[in-house]
Amino acid sequence: MKKIRTWTPLSVLGMLVMVLFAVICIAPFIYMMIMSFTQSTTLMLHFDEINFTDFTNYSYVFGKSGFLRALTNSLVVVISSCLFNCIISSMAAYGFEKKNFPGKEKLFKIYLATLMIPGQVTMIPVFIIMRKMGVLNTYFSLVVLILNAFGVFLIRQFMESVPDELLEAAKVDGCPEYRIFIQIVIPLIKPVLVSLVVFTFVSSWNDFLWPLVSTTDSDMYTLTVALSLLKTQYQTNYGLIMAGAAVSFMFPFVLYIFLQKQFVEGIALSGVKG
Repeated sequence: MKKIRTWTPLSVLGMLVMVLFAVICIAPFIYMMIMSFTQSTTLMLHFDEINFTDFTNYSYVFGKSGFLRALTNSLVVVISSCLFNCIISSMAAYGFEKKNFPGKEKLFKIYLATLMIPGQVTMIPVFIIMRKMGVLNTYFSLVVLILNAFGVFLIRQFMESVPDELLEAAKVDGCPEYRIFIQIVIPLIKPVLVSLVVFTFVSSWNDFLWPLVSTTDSDMYTLTVALSLLKTQYQTNYGLIMAGAAVSFMFPFVLYIFLQKQFVEGIALSGVKG
C-alpha cells in the first residue's frame, strides 16, 4: 500500500523556502538569456524589445567578434590545464607522501606557504620572466600559472589512504616504479583527480586577469577577454554582451549536466580517508 504523505505547515514552509532560493538562483540566468534577444543599450529589460526570432547578437558573436577563436583558445587552455595539473600534481604528491628524502616535510611546508601569496603580487615578476623567455602570447603562458600547491596538497591528503603495504608488495614482485604509480596509485586516487579537474576547470575557464595581461595578440584571446571587448567606448549593446555571456556559460553548464554524477562523487569522496 502506497504511503500517503501528509503536509505539515513546517514542511510547506520549507518547500516554499527552497522554491524561493531556486528562483533566486535561476533568475539571473533567465534574465541573461532573455536579454540576449534584445538590442538594448541599458540594463533595463523592456519586454516590447524582446524578439526570440532575432539572432543578430548570436550571429555577430559567432561571425564577426572572434568569439569562435576565443572559444577554441579557452578549450585548449582548459583541457591542457586539467591534464597537466593532474599529472604534475599527482606525481609531486606521490613523491611527498610515499617517498622518503631529507627535508621532505620542511620542503612541503614551504611549498604550501606559496598559497598565502596572492597571484597579483607575483604577476609582474612572472610577466617579466615570460617576456624574457619569449613565451607570451602562447598557450604555455596561459597554462603554466594554473599549476600550484593546492593540487599537490589535495592529492597528498587523499593519498594517505593508499596502503604502503600494497606498494611494497608490488615492489617485491618486481614491479617498476612507473608501473606502481600508473597501475596502482592512479586508479586508487581517481576520485580526488576528478575533484581536481573540477577546480582546475572552473579556475581556468573563468580566469580573466592573467590572459588579459599575457596576451596582446587577438588570436590568443580567451573567452573572458573576448567577452570584455564586446563593450565599445561610446555605446554598449547589453544584448550583445548577454549573448556572449550565454555562449561562455553554456559549455561548462552542458559539461556539468553530462558529468554531474562524477563531479559530485569526486568532490564528496575527496574528503574521505581511510
